[in-house]
Amino acid sequence: MRTSNSPQKSRLLHKPDYFFILILGIIVIFGIVMLSSAGTVVGYERFGDSNYYLKHHLINGILLGIIGFLIASKLDYHIWRKLSMPLLIITIFLLIIVFIPGLGIGLKGASRWINLGVITFQPAELAKLTFLFYLATWLQKRGEGVKSFLYGFLPFLILLSVISGLILAEPDFSTMLVLAFMSVMVFFIAGGNIIHVTWLGFVSAGLFMMLIRFAPYRAARFTVFLHPEIDPQGIGYHINQALLAIGSGGIFGLGLGRSRQKFNYLPEAAGDSIFAVIAEELGFIFCLILIVLFVALMMRGFQIARRAPDDFGKYVAVGIVTWITFQAFFNIAAMVGLVPLTGIPLPFISHGSTAVAISLVAMGVVVNISRQTKAQTASSRVK
Repeated sequence: MRTSNSPQKSRLLHKPDYFFILILGIIVIFGIVMLSSAGTVVGYERFGDSNYYLKHHLINGILLGIIGFLIASKLDYHIWRKLSMPLLIITIFLLIIVFIPGLGIGLKGASRWINLGVITFQPAELAKLTFLFYLATWLQKRGEGVKSFLYGFLPFLILLSVISGLILAEPDFSTMLVLAFMSVMVFFIAGGNIIHVTWLGFVSAGLFMMLIRFAPYRAARFTVFLHPEIDPQGIGYHINQALLAIGSGGIFGLGLGRSRQKFNYLPEAAGDSIFAVIAEELGFIFCLILIVLFVALMMRGFQIARRAPDDFGKYVAVGIVTWITFQAFFNIAAMVGLVPLTGIPLPFISHGSTAVAISLVAMGVVVNISRQTKAQTASSRVK
């Protein structure tokens, strides 16, 4: 059942959901601690500074993200509905700029970053949030029309295809996957026809197979997923080293800072593979605690969405929570061999700047939604 779109004056402000903030804070602090260990070797080898990745993460990611989080948590989330169109246009412009030589930065055959001088910026990460704002605005305006194929599903598919196509062209399959999953979830919550969503799932599966066929590195990853024992020193090296790290950690781990795999055995130890380092150093118990924290963040986030004062708030909260938790669980699943490796980072824990900062801003928006409730439903206030 949909929440009503009550006028702003009928909403009451109250204290934010402190439990949601507490869970988020624990995850962020845990990420800082683990990055201080996982990034030491590769930081010293590449930059001559064992703390390079930690400093970069703290200054360009956490610090900027906390500032954005505080602003977003205080700023009435309805402003994003008014700004959704210009923000989306700016994002599309930035997604195009990455392909312009001199402005875009290429690395390992991918053009995903824009050089801002002091820092680099990844527009695809911003696209997750700005596209969500636009999608939530569009779905709220569409109302019951979202169930129609011609006026609901087809326009949604076109919108999603444009943004996904630009991100996939970089190429950045992992970000595209997160954005697409988040968008489909929000579309379904908004009342999208289950038949249309199911049809989209089959089409997406076919598209996925085509992407694998025409990209050798994706084909190699999928082959390794099916047969991880293949070529352990070649295409199977990454997943085999990750599984070795996870297995060697056992129940209680080798101890914080005592990972062996981070000594240039495990690729992306400070990035996409940091969960394997966590498992090796802290063991199964702490891995389970981390998973429980993400589950708790998801459940609390969906509770905030359910109590949102209007459809726009509900869609935005659902989208952000889906984005963060899907990304977390997909990263963990990839590290233990349940899904193919795609390069999805672990939110708030893997080294990053744009991804961490944007994710914290998004969490700030959810916190602001938690501060608002319907005047006529006092029981729905977060206590």
